[in-house]
Amino acid sequence: MKVLGIETSCDETGVAVYDTDTGLRAHAVYSQIALHAEYGGVVPELASRDHVRKLLPLVRQTLADAGLTLDELDGVAYTAGPGLVGALLVGAGVARALAWALDVPAVGVHHMEGHLLAPLLEDDPVRGRPEPPFVALLVSGGHTQLVAVDAIGRYRLLGETLDDAAGEAFDKTAKLMGLPYPGGPQLAALAETGTPGAYRFSRPMTDRPGLDFSFSGLKTQVLLAWQDSDKSEATRADIARGFEDAVVETLAIKCERALDAAGCDTLVIAGGVGANKRLRARLEAMAAKRGGRACFPRPVFCTDNGAMIAFAGALRLQGGQRESASVTVAPRWDMATLEAVGAAA
Repeated sequence: MKVLGIETSCDETGVAVYDTDTGLRAHAVYSQIALHAEYGGVVPELASRDHVRKLLPLVRQTLADAGLTLDELDGVAYTAGPGLVGALLVGAGVARALAWALDVPAVGVHHMEGHLLAPLLEDDPVRGRPEPPFVALLVSGGHTQLVAVDAIGRYRLLGETLDDAAGEAFDKTAKLMGLPYPGGPQLAALAETGTPGAYRFSRPMTDRPGLDFSFSGLKTQVLLAWQDSDKSEATRADIARGFEDAVVETLAIKCERALDAAGCDTLVIAGGVGANKRLRARLEAMAAKRGGRACFPRPVFCTDNGAMIAFAGALRLQGGQRESASVTVAPRWDMATLEAVGAAA
């Protein structure tokens, strides 16, 4: 089954083709970072308009890269939520129109399920794909969640952020220290040159039971430290390192607790913050110490992309899921309400 995947939940236009027989055939992503940079954040109306401009050319490009024509597709998958409603409607409208014209099935994919399944998109050459049950850490600009994955489509929320997501905390902390948009990657790069231990911030909510997160207080600690500092580049780097260490250590502590709670030793990490080098190293070391494994997608598949939607959609289409004729999206959508997948690719 050859499935076209379309992702337009926020400010990246992603398109991919996944073949259940041969794997990922092609993928492409157009980022709107330059468009939104002057505003210091995503402007929803501008995001929607840019998806309209870029989506169809990207579909044509991706099909050409895959060596396929439209009439060779067997299904179309698209992000139906959560996300910006205007942006979601662009992708949903194009996807449903293509499916109708080609007389193939379409399926709406939950954006966070796409992220959760991204580490399964490609086989590990040594250990293969992780198989449920496992624990997933979904960590991005909009979400920080720990999820027990009993089967594909059967998810139990173990813990989540009570305020800022980890990626949001990265971006806001970078902004208050004067780093350019998008701030998270800038802060992580700056932290590479910082002195470990020069600034030590708290590890929020690790001194109490439970698997929830909170990063707003950590952000405030950084603000106070920055205001009281000499504002030099060396100090900026030291504070960035202290902040990153605090976030990474907090995530690692909670992940280990989640593995204990779920009774398994496989951890899957997905979402934009999953590309962070220090986080990857820390979680890999933690999992190895337990005799388990930590599984990440390639960094290109940590951020929003069409490949994860094509893959998740292929699983659901193979399991028999189909959408009705109506075009609907869900800007807010609880992943726990998803149906279990009836078959796997």
